[in-house]
Amino acid sequence: MKTKSVTVRVPASTSNLGSGFDTLGLALKLYNRVQVTRVADYGLSVGLSNPEANADRVQRMLSEAASLFFRRSRRKMFGIAVKVTGDVPVGRGLGASATARLGLVAALNELSRARLSRQQLLEIVSELEGHPDNASPAIFGGFTVSGPVSKTVRCLSFRVSSRLKFVTLIPRFEISTEHARKLVPSTFSKADAVHSLNRAALITAAFASANYESLRGLFDDRVHQPHRERLIPQLSRVIRAGEKASAVGGFLSGSGSAIICLTSAKPEAVAQAMQRQLPDSEVKVLTADNRGFMLEF
Repeated sequence: MKTKSVTVRVPASTSNLGSGFDTLGLALKLYNRVQVTRVADYGLSVGLSNPEANADRVQRMLSEAASLFFRRSRRKMFGIAVKVTGDVPVGRGLGASATARLGLVAALNELSRARLSRQQLLEIVSELEGHPDNASPAIFGGFTVSGPVSKTVRCLSFRVSSRLKFVTLIPRFEISTEHARKLVPSTFSKADAVHSLNRAALITAAFASANYESLRGLFDDRVHQPHRERLIPQLSRVIRAGEKASAVGGFLSGSGSAIICLTSAKPEAVAQAMQRQLPDSEVKVLTADNRGFMLEF
C-alpha cells in the first residue's frame, strides 16, 4: 500500500558563523515539521501555523521545490497538501526557508519512492536556496562546511558536543535575506580577503577538533557583518555583552536578525547580558542537532 502522508522534522540552522560566508553552517535543536499528504486533486495546497509567514511567498517557494523535485527524480507529479508547523521563526537567519524546502523534498522522496540519497537531496535544496550553508546542516546535522565543486555540492560534517551552548537572541523584527545580501560589497581588499580565509579556516579547525575554546577571537568578520549592522545597530553591543558574560564569541546568524553567542559556561548569564542590550527580543539556549532531518510517519 502506498504511503499517503509523511511528516518530516527539520532542524533550524545558523550559517556563515562569522567569515564563513555561504560556506559554514550548523544545525540547532529548534524544529519545524512539514507534513505532506497525497491528495486526489492535482496541484498543491499549503497550510501554515506561523502567523509571520507570507502565505503567497511560501506557496510559490514550495511549488518551485515540488516542481524541481519531480524533474530531478523523474517521478510523475501528483497532488499534495502541505502543512508547515514548528518553532523556527521567519526572517531571522535561522534557516526557516530551508526547513520548508527540505521538509517538502524529503517527504516527496518518501511518498514517490524515489529513494534519492541525502546527497541528492542536498543538490536539490541547495539549488533552490542558491547556496548550501543552511541546507547542509539541516540534512546532515552538526557543523558543516560545504560548497559547489564542479557540478556537485561537497559537504563535510562534524558532530558538535552538547556542552557547547548556542545562546540565540531573536529580535521581534525580520530581516529580508535579499535586502541583506545587497548590502554586501561585490569586491574586497586583499587584506580583508586574507582575513576572511584565515578566520574561516580556524573556525573550521576548531569545530572539527572540538576545541571550542580556540574559537575565542575568531568571529571578527569583515565580509558581511559590518555592512549588515545598519539593519541591526545593536549587533556589536549584544555580542560584546555576551562575551563579557563568558561567551567565547558571537556572530550574526545568517543575514539576521538573530544573534548567537557560544559558551560552555554560564549560558543563562550570557542570555541575560545579551537581552539587556535588546530587550524587545526572545532568547533561547540551544544545542547542536547532530542528526539532521528525520521522517515521522
